[in-house]
Order: sequence, then structure tokens, then C-alpha cells
Amino acid sequence: MSAVTDPVQLAEPPAFRRDRLVHAWIGVKALSDAGDALWTIALAWTAVQIASPAVAGLIVAAGTVPRAVILLFGGVIADRSDARRVMLLFNVLRVGVLVAVAAWVLATPPTVAVLLFAAIAFGVCDAFYEPSAGTIARQLVRASDLPSYGAAAQTASRLGTMAGAALGGVIVAHAGLGGSAGVNALTFSLVVAFLAIWLRPRFRLARADRESTLRGIGRGFAHLGTHPTTRTLVLALSGLNLAVGPAVGIGLALRAHDEGWGAQAVGLFEALLGLGAALGAVSVARWRPRHEALSGFTALVVQGAGIAALGIGPVWTVGTAAFVIGVTAGYASVLLSATFSATVDTAYLGRMGSLTRLGDDCLMPLAMAGFGMLASATALWVPFAVFGGAMMTLMVLPLSNRTFRTMSLRSPA
Repeated sequence: MSAVTDPVQLAEPPAFRRDRLVHAWIGVKALSDAGDALWTIALAWTAVQIASPAVAGLIVAAGTVPRAVILLFGGVIADRSDARRVMLLFNVLRVGVLVAVAAWVLATPPTVAVLLFAAIAFGVCDAFYEPSAGTIARQLVRASDLPSYGAAAQTASRLGTMAGAALGGVIVAHAGLGGSAGVNALTFSLVVAFLAIWLRPRFRLARADRESTLRGIGRGFAHLGTHPTTRTLVLALSGLNLAVGPAVGIGLALRAHDEGWGAQAVGLFEALLGLGAALGAVSVARWRPRHEALSGFTALVVQGAGIAALGIGPVWTVGTAAFVIGVTAGYASVLLSATFSATVDTAYLGRMGSLTRLGDDCLMPLAMAGFGMLASATALWVPFAVFGGAMMTLMVLPLSNRTFRTMSLRSPA
């Protein structure tokens, strides 16, 4: 494969280890992720206090549907507009939603309607924000620095999410939904300030033609048909969480219940997953492979075996498998995200990113239901083996592609 060509350079980036602007952006984004985790816990906790379990589940999931419906429109906007301005606009709207919720619950107790409004509004904002945010790395660092950027950003994001989750219960218990909304509004305000005052792209991406949004969406699907490397990446990345999500999301709880290990075992498994993911992401910065895509997809074959291993053995083997899944998830996520950003045509980067996110929003509920049905109809180890085997099988496609086996994002010597 030929060397990756950067978009038009507007300003010379420093070496990544000395890039204070990018380091600051990673820190600000991690702080925002902490605020999001805190808010998610506050929303869920408040929902279960004022509504039935079924309604509470509806509230927590309410943002998924509008996000799935609007996500492709957000991808079109990301490909033809200034990503920084789109991110600014929708972060300002998020702040407005949070301030409105905080003001409402100061005047009157929270209601189901208020919680649904907040969840749906955030889902809409996410649908427009995330595709543009997915292009920002490509505008800040060289293609050869994308794995280092991804390793630092994902590690910081995971640490921020963990810290926010840990504080979320404490803050909602003492300050209620209004206090949690206020804290998250503050973190988004810091992101707005950073985007407006400091963050400036170093690379100009190719822009899509101005045309109707529906035609832009159609052109994105047509691009998949004519670019096999991009198509393989999108298909592979779209299906990853569909294999591991159900095994972790409901499978671990089913195993702990079936074996009598208790809820504390589920917490331990989740902690091992998080720790492994953080270490996997960090390891890329320290021991970066020569062929990023090959290493990333190979790690996911190992992850498939780890998913299958969750269904058998005593508690210590399940904990080990959870840790392995975390390590491979963090490691592969950094490498494949960098490969995606560096190889997809930048005029289609937002739309292709939107398509990879649709798998979670549209198919994850079906995957969860399928896992549960298999667990009910067969032995508990069967759904783990099926979903783990599916992950390993899915990786045959990219690993058989010579382009992915040989490509490297490193700058030529």
C-alpha cells in the first residue's frame, strides 16, 4: 500500500509528545466524559425513583431512537461543514438542555416528561455532534500520529468515565438531578470555551459537495459500493460491539446469578474489563505495532475466544477472560480507529463514522434479545460460544484482505 497522504496542511503540528494543544483537548474531552457519566447515573437513578422499572428503562433508552434516525443526517453535515462549528453549536444546545432541567427541578420535583425531554434532546444532539467530533482527530494530528492520539484520548476518556461514574451516585444523592445537571453543564461549558478560543484545525479535510441531505446519504452508501477497503472497515467496525456487548451486558450477570457468585462478582468483572481496556489502549503508545490493522483485527480474534471463555469455568477464569476482553478491546479500538481515520476518504469520513455507530443503535437491542433467548432455550455456555464464534468469524474478512495485512500508518523513513 502507498503511504497515507495527509489532507491540506494549514499549520505544522509539533511532535505528538510535545503537542500541548492536543493534550489539553484530550483532557477537556475526558472531563466532559466524566460529566456525561455522572449525568447518565443521575438520570437512571432519578428515573427508577419516580417511575416503574419499565418506564425507567424507556427513559434511559429514549435517546437511542432519535440518535439512530438522525445519525446519517449528522454524517452528511460533518462531511460538508466546519466540524468545529458544529461541535460548538451542539455543545451549546446541550448546556441549554441541562440548564433548563436544573431550573425545572429547582422549581418542582422531576417528572417522567422532563426526563424524557432530557434523554431525547441529548440523543438528537449526539446524532449531530458525534460524526463531526469523529473527524477532529484527522484535523489535528498527522496520520502517523493517529494511534498515539487514540491511545491517549481513549485512556483519558475511560479514566474520566470511571471517575464520573464513581462521583455520580454521590452527587445525585446529595444534590439531586439539578445538581448533576449543573455539574455536567459546567463540563460542556469548558468544552465550548476550548473549542471557541483555542482549538484550531491543522489540516483541512476535503469537503463533500453541497446537495440535498438525502442525496448526500445515498452518495455515502454508493461510496461503500465502490471502495472495498472502506466497505470492509465499516462492516467490521459496525459489528464488533454486537458480539461483545450482550456477553458483557447481560451474560456476566446471568453467569453470576446462575453460579451464585453474587452482584459483587459482576462488579469485579466490569472493573477488570475497564482496567484491561485502559491498559490495552496505553500499550499502543508504548509498543505500537508495525501493521496497525493486522494487529487490531488479530486482537479481536483473541477477544472472540475470550467471549466464549466467559461461559465456562470458575469465577477466576471468567475474571481472566473479562480482563483479556478489556485488553483486546482497548488495544484494537485504538489501532482500528486510527486506521479508519487515516484511510477513509475525508469527504466521506463523517458519513462512514455514522454508519459504524448505527450498528449499536439499531441492532444492539436485537443482539441483546437474541443472547437472552439463547440463554433461556439452551445451556448458558451456548450463547457465549455463539457470540464469541461470530466475532472470530467476522474477523476472517478483514484478515484475508491483503491491504489490511500490509498497511502501515508510520511515516516513511
